[in-house]
Formats: sequence, structure tokens, C-alpha cells
Amino acid sequence: MLSDTSLREIQHELSKYPADRRQSALMAALRIAQDEHGWLSEPLIEYVAGVIRVPPVRAYEVASFYSMYELKPVGRNKICVCTNISCMLRGSDEVVEHLNKRLGIGLGETTADGKVTLKEVECLAACAGAPMMQVNRDYFENLTPQSIDEILDSLS
Repeated sequence: MLSDTSLREIQHELSKYPADRRQSALMAALRIAQDEHGWLSEPLIEYVAGVIRVPPVRAYEVASFYSMYELKPVGRNKICVCTNISCMLRGSDEVVEHLNKRLGIGLGETTADGKVTLKEVECLAACAGAPMMQVNRDYFENLTPQSIDEILDSLS
């Protein structure tokens, strides 16, 4: 289910912890699996649990708790808009509204062409640069409608 490269990466993560603390590598292992597949299906979560040697329920608990994990397919680009208090006070509602209009989708939806998934998330730890959003792995802060449009125009 995972490439040799991904399995080596997981083994590297496991090597960072004592044998009786294998569960500590679970978050990294799920990220590695998601990077390869784009999202975490139930069979993939169970597979990762087997590689780490933890009960599948442990892997499900982690995958379903953290917003960085996707339990259904997402677009080629994932836009995560922080709507926590700092971003809200500095205009995240307007950011979401602009993205909704520009992309033609709501939060939790993917564009018809599969290019973008729009997601609401809790704090992304960039409060000083609010309002902000994460596009794939990149942070964009102090957003304006113009900067949002420039970001969207740059997506492939």
C-alpha cells in the first residue's frame, strides 16, 4: 500500500523512539501515507497502524482528531483558512467570503475540476499575521482580496 520510499521514511521516524514507544511515530507515519496517497482511506489507516504495530483504533483516533489529515479525497490544492479568534477579529470572515465567491464553493467542498478544496481550520499559529491561510504547506498572512487573488492565480 505504500512505496518503499514511504516505508523507509516511516522506519526512520520509528527509529527516533524507544521500541515501547512506537505509537509516538504515528502522526508522522500518517502524514507520510497521506503525502503519497493524497488522503487517508480506512484501509490505508489500518495499514499504517500495522506498520507501526498499534491497534487500528489508535490510528483512527489520530487521523480523525487532527485537521491536517484528510479522510476523503481532496483537490490538488488544499486551502485551509484559519477562523480562530485572532484571524476572526482581523477579517477571516471576509477571507472565507472572498474565497467562496472566487472559487464557487463553500467550506469543506472541492471545485468541480478537482483543483482546490477549501477547508476551515482552527489556529495555525500565525496569529501575528492574521488573517491567514495555509495553501498546501505554505502559509500566507495579512491577507487581502488582492493577495488572495494572486495566490489563487498562481495555483496549478
